[in-house]
Amino acid sequence: MTRQIHLGLFMQGTGNHVAGWRLPGAHASFQDIDVCVSLARTAERGKFDILFAGDGYGVRAGSHPSQAARLQPLPMFSALAMVTKHIGLGATASTTYNDPYTVARGYATLDHISKGRAAWNAVTTAQPEAGLVFGRQHPNHAERYEVANEFIAVVKQLWDCWEDDAIPADRDSGVYIEWDKIHAIDHKGKFFNVQGALNLGRSPQGHPVILQAGGSEAGQTLAAATADVVFAVVQDFDESRESYKALKQRVVAAGRDPDAVCSMPGVMPIVAETDAAARQQLNMLQNFVDDSVSIKMLASRVGINVTRDDLDKPLSIDFEIPGSSHGFSRTLRNKAMRDGMTVRELYNLVAAARGHLVICGSPKTIADEFEKWFTGRACDGFIVLPAYFPGAFDDFVDMVVPELQRRGLYRHDYTGVTLRDHLGLPRPDGPYTAKTGR
Repeated sequence: MTRQIHLGLFMQGTGNHVAGWRLPGAHASFQDIDVCVSLARTAERGKFDILFAGDGYGVRAGSHPSQAARLQPLPMFSALAMVTKHIGLGATASTTYNDPYTVARGYATLDHISKGRAAWNAVTTAQPEAGLVFGRQHPNHAERYEVANEFIAVVKQLWDCWEDDAIPADRDSGVYIEWDKIHAIDHKGKFFNVQGALNLGRSPQGHPVILQAGGSEAGQTLAAATADVVFAVVQDFDESRESYKALKQRVVAAGRDPDAVCSMPGVMPIVAETDAAARQQLNMLQNFVDDSVSIKMLASRVGINVTRDDLDKPLSIDFEIPGSSHGFSRTLRNKAMRDGMTVRELYNLVAAARGHLVICGSPKTIADEFEKWFTGRACDGFIVLPAYFPGAFDDFVDMVVPELQRRGLYRHDYTGVTLRDHLGLPRPDGPYTAKTGR
């Protein structure tokens, strides 16, 4: 089968640009389910593989508007499953502030509700303030990933408790459940002790798709061993191509097929009829940016604390990578040093797409860049971050998607039923399939 671009939508109801909501006609809420429904329907019209939403805990001054006030992803996507038919539904849940049984049951439930379209974005919570709302000491970076490895292993065991045909519901024999086809787990680990089975049959995909976005050494190792989709942070084509190659090598080292993991970097496309009009649109968005908000975002993403007086100074090469966002900080630091950026230039980049790649231009220009990155093996697709909704996303679906289709790089329609079908990923066998022949 010819390799084709995968596309996902990163949902931020107020737009992915920090000031996108300020444009006339733009959505200004991520608490309104009608806004979420409209985004989902547009993404499905554009034949996207997946909708994807982040999550977090607590409220911090200076946060992106959609990160400060938003619906919890899992129930939100359960609602969206009822108004969509094809698109995957990727909800975030933390391995730092949850338990494996609740997550395993919740995402298996979403997979049943959506008939095989669920995905779990498995994250380690980076922000130390999250510990305060749970009354717990926030773990350090190394411990967060140690917990995550065990957490995901337990979730996968729970997803496999039931054999696929454990519920015959045979009216003639009166057998509803074949109890010998339910296999309770007995996990005793460093962080979790879990005995028992899910009270839910095996889900349509076997395992809901797992997404991850860790950029640190520990995060990349975890992704190579457990993820189906990696949400990458990129700024440079050559650097991304090397990272893509390294990821695939890690996947092989973990004993997996390199094609079993899709790398999908985040990208904010600013689309207009001409390159000049697109640049004008980006400049207008940047003029809406509040200095105080972006300075706080710069501190969070990159780990440097500056004031307005520092904005036009050259960026120091010796700022440290914070314990919270290794991938963003390293990628942005490399770009800043490579391009000789000032603090203001880096601040503008972070304000626009929170550190993700921004591509600005006509539909042809955007499609050219997508084709370059995809055919050059720098990625398998993209997580699209429209600057504002609905206009910027409508423009992408109506102008860029047809251009990608015309080039034979992107599907004209869905050909499968589940999210795994869309991504070209196999349905994992249960651990008892080979033993029983079922």
